[in-house]
Amino acid sequence: MSKRIAIVGAGALGGYVGGTLAHLGHDVTLIDPWPEHVETIRARGLELDGMTPAERFTVTRAKTLHLTEVQSLARRPVDVAMVAVKSYDTDWAAMLIKPYLSPEGFVVSLQNCLNEETIAGVVGWGRTVGVVASLISVDLYEPARIRRTVAKGGDKYTIFRVGEPHGRVTRRIEELVGWFGQIDSAKATTNLWGERWSKLVQNGMGNGVTAATGLTSGECLRNETIRRFQIRLAGEAIRVGQALGYQLEKVRGIDPERLALAAEGDAGALAEAEAMLVPKAGANPRGDIQRPSMAQDILKGRRTEIDAMNGFIAAKGAEVGVPAPSHAKLTEIVTRVERGELKPSPSLLQG
Repeated sequence: MSKRIAIVGAGALGGYVGGTLAHLGHDVTLIDPWPEHVETIRARGLELDGMTPAERFTVTRAKTLHLTEVQSLARRPVDVAMVAVKSYDTDWAAMLIKPYLSPEGFVVSLQNCLNEETIAGVVGWGRTVGVVASLISVDLYEPARIRRTVAKGGDKYTIFRVGEPHGRVTRRIEELVGWFGQIDSAKATTNLWGERWSKLVQNGMGNGVTAATGLTSGECLRNETIRRFQIRLAGEAIRVGQALGYQLEKVRGIDPERLALAAEGDAGALAEAEAMLVPKAGANPRGDIQRPSMAQDILKGRRTEIDAMNGFIAAKGAEVGVPAPSHAKLTEIVTRVERGELKPSPSLLQG
């Protein structure tokens, strides 16, 4: 029998992954709290788009559930539940799906930030798996319409990194790698925590900055002042991660030690980092619309993950005695933007 998959949070990434798996023939149920999104999928299917014609299709095979209908899963327990909600919603999402897991069922964190511990606190460590989606950008721009705004990684870059908290490569990890490999490049990792922190560095230097400035990712990186601030963010986060004992992976293709040195004033390392970070002309046809999830949240008037990203880095830095003042500053700014006390502007990061 095919495994029964539930996507708890069928937003941009969850809808993209779940919709693609359903299109490929997997047994997928999409669960989402946005009523209009669910009803529109039911009415006309889930429309997915990407950078090539082959990535453009409408998914009609995925089942959908409102949160109020999840109890119907009691008749068909879930083998794999992929939680793809915002970090601050992790606890309730794990509690929502826990009663409907099959005896061998488990929960996958398909999220930003470090949420495996929260999930394990609900379902147990033995039923918790992590998937890091690296250098992927997707946008739920209308109900039932999701577009990917960056090219697939293919053989050039591994997008999905799948791992157990204990680091061993198990049969279920190999199965998940096979599924995610149907969507884009995927691999099993024995370094889930290092992958998670490296992704946090990547998000920490990009998401909050676009939310604070109102600029796209490309516009931020082409602005020297903002780009240097992003490099400082990366350097601070790397030093915190190192102090916590994580084995860090490359960040946006840059060796983490070189990126940290760039943030600390090493001219050679700074030149290397900027050569990698500044967008190449014509490299991404959708670069002018590419906005990370936090910037999308600001535009939609929703709560952001700033506390789970930059705020978390600053807090962990304080714990281990490694200051992260740029993260503390950005957390304060984005929080005020989120509350409507400030309007997004590049000038917020000029000081």
